[in-house]
Amino acid sequence: MISVNTEITDNNVNVGQVLYDGECAFCLGWARRGAGLLRRAGFELATLQQEDPVGNLSELVVRMRDGRRYGGADGVVQIARHLWWSWPLYAFAQIPGVRPLLRAGYRRLAADRHCLGGACARPENRHLTDGLPLFLLPVAAFLLRDAVPDWVFMWVLAWTIFFGCKWLTWRRACRELGAASRGMAIQYLFGWVGMDAKPFWRAERSARPTIRAWLRAGSQTAAGFALVGFAVWVRPEANPLVTGWVGMLGIILSLHFGLFEVLALVWQRAGVPVEPLMRAPLCATSLGDFWGRRWNTGFHRLAHQWAFRPLARRFGMAWATMGVFLASGLIHDLVISVPARGGYGWPTAYFVLQGAAILFERSTVGRALGLARGLCGRAFAILLTAGPAFGLFHPIFVHHVILPMLQAFGAT
Repeated sequence: MISVNTEITDNNVNVGQVLYDGECAFCLGWARRGAGLLRRAGFELATLQQEDPVGNLSELVVRMRDGRRYGGADGVVQIARHLWWSWPLYAFAQIPGVRPLLRAGYRRLAADRHCLGGACARPENRHLTDGLPLFLLPVAAFLLRDAVPDWVFMWVLAWTIFFGCKWLTWRRACRELGAASRGMAIQYLFGWVGMDAKPFWRAERSARPTIRAWLRAGSQTAAGFALVGFAVWVRPEANPLVTGWVGMLGIILSLHFGLFEVLALVWQRAGVPVEPLMRAPLCATSLGDFWGRRWNTGFHRLAHQWAFRPLARRFGMAWATMGVFLASGLIHDLVISVPARGGYGWPTAYFVLQGAAILFERSTVGRALGLARGLCGRAFAILLTAGPAFGLFHPIFVHHVILPMLQAFGAT
């Protein structure tokens, strides 16, 4: 049994002790690399086997100087609290609903920790490394937390999450469809905003986009830029919330409905049958139709594949629906509330409301009221998506992120 013990110098406060699995090659490697960093933060290192020779302990344990003990993900959060560069992880863990997700992720990682070092006999578990960029890139983004304006940090954080998801879907597609060329990898990872890599393998060619499609995408792009330009031009002091919302709607229109639509048409013109991210959401006949088929199809595909299916098999359709919307809310809280330094929980509440409303729409009462079709379905979708949107993009986000970004646009 190998141990990595460190001594606390006279210049450091003895914060506590970190117990790790000394028989796990992956854990041992990380302990060796992080020994100096933990020592400077005031932590000693010891193995679980030294603390518990019988083997009752199966996860990392952080034992504080005052006797408190934290296991698993809670221990990782406590370590992050005492390291200046990872303190944002501790802050993120305080958001309601985040801690249970961290615990579940840690339990999965701990169960397969002996496979992470490359010595696992089950090759499928080696795919756990596919998700590392989705974890490491956002953590690295927090290094810029106080070095850049809040609106820049928002875009950096959003991009790291986006690219981590892209890499995850790319690796899965490679295993399902076979090896791909470097050119295909570059095209999908850096040249497309969707989350479905399969069109880049398909041999069939897509139908060429019509002139009407080009005109629609171009007009939406121009309209979005016009709204952003108007928000930059007017003086926000009179009504800053209205100015911020106009600029934010302009950004959404010019990107999601404009430039991303143009990019989809370019790929279709080149013969790659990609689907646009937005599929006429204003034409949704129900709330379920809006979120399931029309709004941000890239995220819907990702959530359905990686969250809804596993949850539905284990807990059923209703709990899977609520789980996906809860995860979406937490992600939006991370990208919206964390850069804004306030308004925590409002985006999560918005998406939890959407999930509950969809379940009501599909219930016996909802079907009797006609909420899943026709005029009632359209009105219900508009009311539930647009009405509470003030909480999704809350005033703190508008004041601290959107307005400074518009001011920066106007200064360039």
